[in-house]
Amino acid sequence: MAQTDQRQLAATAEPAVHHTSHTVDVQAPPEAVYAIVSDVAQWPLRFAPNVHVEHLERTATTERIQIWATANGEVRTWISRRELDPAARRVTFRQEVSSPPVAYMQGEWIITPAADGTSHLELTHDFRAVDDDPAGVEWITRATDRNSAAELDAVRALAEQYARLGELELTFEDTVRVDGSADDVFDFLYQAQEWPSRLPHVDRLELQEDTTGIQVMSMDTRTADGSVHTTRSIRVALGRERILYKQTETPALMTAHTGEWSLAADGDGVLVTSRHSVTIRAEAVAKVLGERATVADARAFVQKALSTNSTTTLRHAKAYAEARRG
Repeated sequence: MAQTDQRQLAATAEPAVHHTSHTVDVQAPPEAVYAIVSDVAQWPLRFAPNVHVEHLERTATTERIQIWATANGEVRTWISRRELDPAARRVTFRQEVSSPPVAYMQGEWIITPAADGTSHLELTHDFRAVDDDPAGVEWITRATDRNSAAELDAVRALAEQYARLGELELTFEDTVRVDGSADDVFDFLYQAQEWPSRLPHVDRLELQEDTTGIQVMSMDTRTADGSVHTTRSIRVALGRERILYKQTETPALMTAHTGEWSLAADGDGVLVTSRHSVTIRAEAVAKVLGERATVADARAFVQKALSTNSTTTLRHAKAYAEARRG
């Protein structure tokens, strides 16, 4: 009888809450650190694990967001609410909709100023695993340790060159109008496995889609000078109007590259836009473009290369959709 009662108590007990804490010292003022931590929209470009962040609600001090990110090599998504306190330089977060094996997670970014004008940054997590499963606890701990280390290192590096971010980061877009169906344009862009036979600059493409709407792909792209670059990307489809992507392996001149294909109705046609956001790898500029090359040269080179390829894709998507309408 005692054993039965014990089992019943165990079955109704709350799963254990686990706590992790990760820290880093940053040779930058707290204001710069807070600016990076609080600007979650830029995380996909700045933090390696993050693929896309979508704002669902937003005020001056609170935001509700959906995040797609890699965890232990898998793409997961969840919805979080964040509270921003710029005076205290703290950002708290709590997952409203988690992805198994996470049953519950909350945490905090805490920025503490040091006497010499630098900063101490702490990132905490409190979590429970589904059914308190030990394997789930281990999976979450491993993912939290890996992603926290990557994010703290990124914050440190970005804050310590915060004054240069405007020079190193750039965003640009190209748009074409298609006299055809938005569905046909979306299918052309989404069915990337067909690109080697449809696009002249794509030599090879391997695509995996274990979860509908989330694609992992590896692609060999030929540039105007004949060189071939291999990139690996994660793509997320939001409805049939947007495809977001994050390159997880980039060419030498870039430390990060995110992008979006978006469709908007325009009369009886559709406007299709390709948007790129890039961070230049400053230390690679001389090696790739020559000793006298500057970051400005690298910005122009990258924009021209990416814009050339994306406008080629847009032109072929246009021809495909207009031929099907015809």
